[in-house]
Parts: sequence; C-alpha cells; structure tokens
Amino acid sequence: MVGSANLNIMIKAARKAGRSLVKDFREVENLQVSMKGAGDFVSKADIAAEAILKDELLGARPTYGWLAEEGGSIDGEDPTRRWIVDPLDGTTNFLHGLPHWAISIALEHKGKIVAGVIYDAAKDEMFFAEKGEGAWMNDTRIRVSGRHRMIESIFATGLPFGGRSDLPVTLQDLARLMPACAGVRRWGAAALDMAYVAAGRYEGFWERRLNAWDIAAGIIIVKEAGGFVQALNPEGNALEDGEVICSNEPIFDQFAKVIRG
Repeated sequence: MVGSANLNIMIKAARKAGRSLVKDFREVENLQVSMKGAGDFVSKADIAAEAILKDELLGARPTYGWLAEEGGSIDGEDPTRRWIVDPLDGTTNFLHGLPHWAISIALEHKGKIVAGVIYDAAKDEMFFAEKGEGAWMNDTRIRVSGRHRMIESIFATGLPFGGRSDLPVTLQDLARLMPACAGVRRWGAAALDMAYVAAGRYEGFWERRLNAWDIAAGIIIVKEAGGFVQALNPEGNALEDGEVICSNEPIFDQFAKVIRG
C-alpha cells in the first residue's frame, strides 16, 4: 500500500524507535528502571523511544499537537491535529524479557482518529490503517475474523494488577464470558490486542481504565479491518472514557451483551 505523507512519517518514526527498543530489549537485564507506581514501570528505553518519536513526528509536522504517555500533552499551532503516542505499550512484558510489546502512533484530526500505526518491533509486524484505505500488516491487507459463534471465539482483555479497584468487575466479566467462548487471553499490551482483533487472530477485545494512547491507533485499525469499536458505555467515547470493546461484526452484539451485563 502507498500511504499518505503522514502515514509514511508515522511508519518511519515507528521503525526508528523500534530499532532503539530492540537494541535495549536484547540487554533488558541491564536496564535501569524506576517505579512510577504499583505495577507500572518506566524505563530508560521507554523515554528514549518517546524522544525519537517526538523528534521524528514533530520534526516533520511541527504545528501538530502532542499527547504521549511519558511526555504529557502539548498544544500545537494547528488545533485540529494531534499525535497520540505510546512509545512502549507492554512495558512490563519488555522488562521481563517477553517479546510482546509495541509502539503505537495515532493521528487525530478534529477529534477523530484518521491514521494509526502499531509496530511490534520484536516480531517486525507493522499494523497500520488510514481512514477509508483499509487495514494492513506489513504488505498484507488484514480483516477481522469471520467467525460468528461465541463458542468458537477467542477474546482478549487486561487483568487488573497491584490491587486495582476494577478487579471485581473484571472477574464478573470473565465469569460471564468464559463459559460462552473458546478462551480468553491476557498478553499485556492493549495496542497489540486491538491489532490482533483487526488481523483476525482474536474475535474481540475489551478493557477498562486505559489511556487514549493505549487505544487510539487500534481504534482506526480495527474499524478499517471491518470491525466494530465502541466505548463500554454505548453512549460514551472510548478515547475519553478509557474503556473499549471491539470485535468482528457477527458477534459484536452477543459479545457486548455479555460484557455489559
């Protein structure tokens, strides 16, 4: 696929930051890590990757705004466009030597996500989409799963850690869902969970207490792959609420009914 100039900037930035992260990942045992909070770590690798992304993205589009996990929010001269970036989704996996983490970059225009990139540098899988142009993984167009029976479907979510208050409601979700499906996976990287829904590897994904940078790119990639994406509150906004549910079209209503209780 030949993408727009903005998409090409996003892919180039993701690859450059990915090279830096892969180098650090090979020496993960030597990384210096500081605590941000219970179960939530930040590493020098994470900060370095964000610096690369900021330099590449704002260097190419200096008037755009910026929202990222480590660097916070910057208002741009152009109030209609903003980069939304997670330099390392799956930090805990990264720090434990588990090769399941990603760089996530989204472009927001007038409150809507118009392009997204999720790069799994450890596996060299680049998931990307632009509004109206379909979703892709490297050179292959991707589509959501065609399965239409819950009992044949695999779902993904995140499980609360470190005593988070949303553990009881998540356990209730699992109690309703697990008897009705083929399995639930918890791989620790929300961006990749959404990319995997887009690629048909999972039938659906849901999670609470996320940030905009965790899901922004995934939203457009799932939609462009033919999937449905909503906030857990059907009247809400996933980016603002930090709660999301997505799946293929045939099972979305069944899946959402189970999760929403």
